[in-house]
Amino acid sequence: MASRKETLHKRYRRRKRIAIAIFVCLLVAVGFLPGAGWGLLLLALAWAAHETWFSDHQFYVPDADYIYRFDERLETLAADFSGDRLTLSVDSASLGENDTLILGVTLRSSWTGRLFDPCVLIEAEDMDGDCQTFERGANGMRYLNLTGFAKVLQEERVKGCRLIGRHCRLEGTPRLWRAVHPDYRQKRLLIVAPHADDAELAAFGLYSQAREAWVVTLTAGEVNAKHYRRMGLEHAEAARLKGRLRAWDSLAVPLWAGVPAERTVQLGYFCLQLPAMRKTPAEAIASSEADLCDTRPFRAFNRIRLASDCDGLPSWNNLLADLREIILEAKPEVIVLPHPLIDPHPDHIAASDAVRETLMNLAWQPEVLLHYVNHLSDTDRWPMGEAHSGVALPPLFVDAGKLMPWVLPLDRPRQIDKAMALGMMHDLTVPLSSKKRYRRVLQRFLMKRHHPPYGADNYFRRAVRRHELFWVERQKNCNAEE
Repeated sequence: MASRKETLHKRYRRRKRIAIAIFVCLLVAVGFLPGAGWGLLLLALAWAAHETWFSDHQFYVPDADYIYRFDERLETLAADFSGDRLTLSVDSASLGENDTLILGVTLRSSWTGRLFDPCVLIEAEDMDGDCQTFERGANGMRYLNLTGFAKVLQEERVKGCRLIGRHCRLEGTPRLWRAVHPDYRQKRLLIVAPHADDAELAAFGLYSQAREAWVVTLTAGEVNAKHYRRMGLEHAEAARLKGRLRAWDSLAVPLWAGVPAERTVQLGYFCLQLPAMRKTPAEAIASSEADLCDTRPFRAFNRIRLASDCDGLPSWNNLLADLREIILEAKPEVIVLPHPLIDPHPDHIAASDAVRETLMNLAWQPEVLLHYVNHLSDTDRWPMGEAHSGVALPPLFVDAGKLMPWVLPLDRPRQIDKAMALGMMHDLTVPLSSKKRYRRVLQRFLMKRHHPPYGADNYFRRAVRRHELFWVERQKNCNAEE
């Protein structure tokens, strides 16, 4: 059965092929054959328009509300939106500086909001403002992230903060939610990354500030090694080289955040094979590209030795045994892992399942699971907008249950450190294709989109932000004490 993301991709490609066929027929109808010069010019203009405005991988209609059901523990605060100013009612509860604040607003794009990215400017006196961006043509309920603006809303209630729509307008009565959380940076953390760079993309700011952090990466990420084949390597050789490099990255980059090598582990399982391992738990599932059926070549840099090192069998049972061993050693109070309902990547879903299966009947239980999202079914542009801006809640059109957000603000130096960490990841330093470079130039001049200077990969724009967003799941049966 095809996943929702695969279904959306197929529909998107089908519609694009139909649109191209119709356009070619129109060109012929208006005289492409007798006037080749005009036809070529029209083709060039059509290509430029496509690359500028129609190349975003957005697989949903923007005229729809995002679907969110928040946990009952989120408090709804009485807020007033008059003109362009948001204020709290006098009887609203006092806000903590680190409270997570989410504002639901109805957004209506103007006609320019179909050509340029609509965004909401958040401005307040004596504070750096923010700009949170949404998809072109956005119409419906959207969710702004006001975390970090509690002081302004609380101490300057008469003034509040200004919300200014650019290429859009805000309508109706907004709803403001508050979530109060402990400081998870003061807990022992275990970051579970399906691939090298997942931990950094989602949680570098969190684990770089943690009292104690462990990082475990499940796969070597050896597939799609086309870049390394250009070096003259055979297919399997290129995959093995890529896997070794990414295995090294997964252990070395956390050192930049102060995580000692003794608390980082690369398990060396094979990319995109976790779902197959889960189906047949006792069976060894080989790499699809590296001509390997042994995890040990990608574990060579580990400081920690695991029981499964004795056979290197790439099986689900060994993966669960590895996670069990690491959890009992690390005794994490918080486990950070992908969200199984919002993040559709098959390895991310399998990683979440592996953690849950490991925790069943385990002697040590974490207090909290913090879920992150590095991929979406509906778009690959979220978070939208430019680097160093805020992270609005992602597009969501399926029921993901009752959600409890936690937002960690990152200051500018921490954001730059995160950008440098991503720059150390070999997989994020592969040069862009010529087509993508031209597309980026066109969008810069015609849509005013700007890419940060840290690296060419789109993740430098998407991940280097003033917030990291997590979804909190509290465990019912956690340890009362160590």
